[in-house]
Amino acid sequence: MNIKLSNKKILVTGGAGFIGSNLCEELLKRDNYVVCLDNFATGKRENIEELMKDSKFELIEGDIRNIDDCQKAVIGVDYVLHQAALGSVPRSIKDPVTSNDVNVSGFLNMLVAARDKGVKRFVYAASSSTYGDSESLPKVEDKIGKPLSPYAITKYVNELYADVFSKTYGLETIGLRYFNVFGRKQDPNGAYAAVIPKFVGQFMKGESPVINGDGNYSRDFTYIENVIQANLLCLESDNSEAINTVYNVAFGERNTLNDLVGCLKSLLSEFDSSIGKIDVKHGPNRQGDIPHSLASIDKAKELLGYKPEYSLEKGLKEAVKWYWENL
Repeated sequence: MNIKLSNKKILVTGGAGFIGSNLCEELLKRDNYVVCLDNFATGKRENIEELMKDSKFELIEGDIRNIDDCQKAVIGVDYVLHQAALGSVPRSIKDPVTSNDVNVSGFLNMLVAARDKGVKRFVYAASSSTYGDSESLPKVEDKIGKPLSPYAITKYVNELYADVFSKTYGLETIGLRYFNVFGRKQDPNGAYAAVIPKFVGQFMKGESPVINGDGNYSRDFTYIENVIQANLLCLESDNSEAINTVYNVAFGERNTLNDLVGCLKSLLSEFDSSIGKIDVKHGPNRQGDIPHSLASIDKAKELLGYKPEYSLEKGLKEAVKWYWENL
């Protein structure tokens, strides 16, 4: 990554979460001053434990649903990387009110705070769930369907709000539609754990993971390093055509859940050969899930210079090693 971003003050909301903490770490490596805003609803203190030792890192324990916390966090900030959200389609189906409060009202609070304090650019985590029931593949940014879950609705509303703030108040915004991000620091535990860390954790315990459906649903799995690259490119870009829009952030390939399990078993067997003999179970399809997902990353390549370096297999090698050493 030939990105020279340094000596900036950058706020990362949700900075103690999986993606947020990785962004904080990378920004500090590049000699930036980093402010982390987190309420630890889903973020973890251990994710930022090492970062707390850095004099250029500041933690503000607060909630994006509180406008005062948002206003405090953006003081003197050049850029915002907004990662704070309540993720998970099943969580939003179970509790749509809280998902909306955090993902919509909290997002609006952050936009208002960024506008009021003169933040230069607001880059935010959007979601591939915005494509909804659109069956076209690959997914292209300007062709979406109807949302299939409360979570998907909240993430689409974020895009609409960001667009209005760009046009009405002149706040530079960029949305990044993440596709199934995985990697180090992603929590394998809890009811709403993402599929890769959850399966890794189960295999390591000698348990049989349960695949929703027959395993032929496919996803464009995206390693965390690709996501970091996209965020940094958004901050550094001086291309006027590259701002006030949204991008897919993915690798641009799709793999089935059966492919994923096969790869995980192979990689984990290098640490414990017995894992290769564990059978997988199958359950019903999950409500709100789309059958297939594949991103077109042409727009990000053209306007941002995005060049994802980690395929699913390359990313899994890194992730599995991290989990083996840290779980």
